Amino acid sequence: MKSHKQIKDWGLGLTTPLIIAGPCSAETPEQIEQICKEMKEENMVPQLFRAGIWKPRTRPGSFEGIGEEGLKWMEIVRHNLNIPITVEVGNAAHAELALKHNVDVIWVGARTTVNPFAVQEIAEALRGSDVPVMVKNPMNPDLDLWVGALERMHAVGLDKLAAIHRGFSDAYDKRFRNKPNWSMPIHLKRVWKGMEVINDPSHIAGRRDGILEISQRAMNFGLDGLMIETHHNPDKAWSDAKQQVTPKALKEILTAIDFKEPLEAMAPDEKLQDLRRAVDHLDDQLLDILQERFAVIDQIGAHKREHHLTVFQSDRWKDVMESRTKKGVDKHLSEKFMKELLYCIHEESVKRQEKQLREAEALKK
Repeated sequence: MKSHKQIKDWGLGLTTPLIIAGPCSAETPEQIEQICKEMKEENMVPQLFRAGIWKPRTRPGSFEGIGEEGLKWMEIVRHNLNIPITVEVGNAAHAELALKHNVDVIWVGARTTVNPFAVQEIAEALRGSDVPVMVKNPMNPDLDLWVGALERMHAVGLDKLAAIHRGFSDAYDKRFRNKPNWSMPIHLKRVWKGMEVINDPSHIAGRRDGILEISQRAMNFGLDGLMIETHHNPDKAWSDAKQQVTPKALKEILTAIDFKEPLEAMAPDEKLQDLRRAVDHLDDQLLDILQERFAVIDQIGAHKREHHLTVFQSDRWKDVMESRTKKGVDKHLSEKFMKELLYCIHEESVKRQEKQLREAEALKK
């Protein structure tokens, strides 16, 4: 993956968490008017107002957005709240219409990010403009695909870029509508230094009662803002009714969040430095122990080779997994972590032993 550490003078320039709010879909002018009215009444005006104009739906026959007519209604937001607006575009024609109607910020949705051809066409349609662009993660957990979409925007001269973390499809984990996979946005910020990542707790949770928890975790992980779907009457919304909140509920959520000060904005104090040095020392010890363990594994491999034994022995592997996992859980380590750790160690052990066998067979020829 390409390094972006040298890229300068880009991004949204956020100094505080960015709050984006508004309905999943623009439905009627009256709906937009009422949401703005309640936001003002609750003193909960976001920095950026969102609304879906085109809605990519899984199956035909579902509400797929109002289309260009809805862009005209966004003037209601500018008139009532005096804040910028953002809409999703799914193709080059959408992007051209968004520019025509002076949309302040454009975002590329997850279903579009998975298609590099569509992303490139949108980028070409935006070439020569200075509109900020936010790119949602692809539906599958593919970091290169996410970064690639941002690279395509940057390649046509767009330098006001941000990412949106909306979670990833997972057929098995039913706790979320889209599994957060927190390591992905964190790794994106690490790979592309300075990248601002906005969290979308509405699409991760899939239900309004999970938004606060997801939002707090996003802030704990150092993400740069929140995009929360907000509707004056969520239960009657034309799309994604279960995950939208009222302006009043939005205020309650944001009031309850403990917003963290990013460490990048300050010099770590001496205690934190001492603790980090302690972790560094422990990491060195872990590496030394792993080196010793694999040295023993190499001896086991040599013994198996001499006695014509197979590399993998299921009974031994089952015993190691069960006993070590239990010991880890007893030491307050999660079962999931223990199993993933043991799988990684076991995979490396098998590779080393199998390599010994291949080398021995090569010498016989």
